Amino acid sequence: MSIKDMLNNDMKAALKAGEKERLSVIRMAKSAILYAEKEKLHELDDEEVIEVLFKEVKKRKNDINEYERLGKAEVVESLEREIAILSSYLPQQLTDEEVEEIVRQAIIEVGANSIKDMGKVMGTVMSKVKGRADGGLISNMVKMLLQ
Repeated sequence: MSIKDMLNNDMKAALKAGEKERLSVIRMAKSAILYAEKEKLHELDDEEVIEVLFKEVKKRKNDINEYERLGKAEVVESLEREIAILSSYLPQQLTDEEVEEIVRQAIIEVGANSIKDMGKVMGTVMSKVKGRADGGLISNMVKMLLQ
């Protein structure tokens, strides 16, 4: 079952159960997917849907930082619940240790010696993790290990 099918089924279930917040988040996710499909002029596959959902999670994490700074606890809690709902449709995220191991293997595979080889390492790592780790985390880890 594709992620889009899961979203449709869960939307129907949330509608029947009266889960307004879950329904709202699923509708937002479907809207973001539809927007991406119109932008790319083709129907998204699961991998591309994961990218869209990951971007939505990332937006909310950035918003959390801003609202925490402003002292808006109730908005932060709402955003955290939205992240939890969206994350249920994403693949299991890799731990920092798993990411570090993949980065180390990529450095050996590419034969990277300095920070100048970062692009090659990043390309190799990103193709292996595909939505299971944050690009910023990977970038920081590559920089740390190449210095």
